[in-house]
Amino acid sequence: MTVLDDRALNRATLARQLLLERGDLPVADAVAHLCGLQAQEPQEPFVGLWSRVAAFDPAVLSDLLIRRSVVRTHLMRRTVHLVTADDVLAWRSRHDAMLRQRVLGVYRDDFTGVDLEELAAEARELMSDGEPRTAAEIVRALAGPRPGPGPRALGEMVVAALVPMAQAPPRGLWRTKGGVRNVALSSWLGRPVDPPVTDGADPVGRALVKRCLAAYGPAATADLRAWSGLAGLPGAVAAVRGELVRFRDERGRELLDLPDAPRPDPDTPAPVRFLPAFDNAILGYQDRGRIIDAAHRGLSVAGERVVLVDGRVAATWTVSEDAVTVGPLRTLSRADRAAVTDEGGKLALFLSDGDSDRVRVTASPR
Repeated sequence: MTVLDDRALNRATLARQLLLERGDLPVADAVAHLCGLQAQEPQEPFVGLWSRVAAFDPAVLSDLLIRRSVVRTHLMRRTVHLVTADDVLAWRSRHDAMLRQRVLGVYRDDFTGVDLEELAAEARELMSDGEPRTAAEIVRALAGPRPGPGPRALGEMVVAALVPMAQAPPRGLWRTKGGVRNVALSSWLGRPVDPPVTDGADPVGRALVKRCLAAYGPAATADLRAWSGLAGLPGAVAAVRGELVRFRDERGRELLDLPDAPRPDPDTPAPVRFLPAFDNAILGYQDRGRIIDAAHRGLSVAGERVVLVDGRVAATWTVSEDAVTVGPLRTLSRADRAAVTDEGGKLALFLSDGDSDRVRVTASPR
């Protein structure tokens, strides 16, 4: 079985993630290809798409949210993702059990003796009018006089698990501040969520495996689980295994992939790319060695924005007063610093609406 080293996996990841070459495709198609973008920080998907889509216009993404073609919702890993309307309707039921279990993993004691199906029915009835509500408003309406889970636990269970919800704009629009107001997906999109399949065939799981591999492959089953948060994918993997090709990584893990998916030459040059906080190009893997060194792994879960140099995390970045500041994590060559400065200047122009291309690259660590 062919062994793919970290550099080969890196170039494959960059190609799938539209980071080796910016994609010339509509924004909605990019969101679909990427299987959504992690989006708990509302402005971060704009940077993620700017780094991936040629001539990206943030107004287009805002318009997609307003027109309800894409939505902000709790999905993979119980985190807020920006996904297409078609995908969330198709995928949401497949994530139901995982979403409930993840809330219970934090608040299990709060829900002792609580009938979750009864609570879900009450919450669906409340949200059936299509009125966007804050979590606090939902909690006040559902809590009633009877004892039950605390407000935070109740809000998270209803909003993130029991009732498929969208976060209504202006939340998530470009350069617009807005608190979270939740609305039932079925009301917001005018279509019900696809019901779960009960015959054991799991067509949604099989589709998720292929879609994930298209955006993140080659990948191990542990990577599929890390990306989705779903523990029940082995059956789906087994069902499509005959359609896939297999490799091994340097650690001996079996990797699966679509036969015709891009796997570029490991020596393919990789441009500098600026990634937003919590980007799935890093978080979408159980083994992140293909893109980030073990010493810096904590950056990916701490919300640090990072810079890829030669395809790997080599710096962090921040923005203030219309200037992008880059903090190298290792020594950068003169050519690398010039490339970082050039790409950082373009990012500064994007973030400042063309007012400033100021970039500051701090000294490399000794």
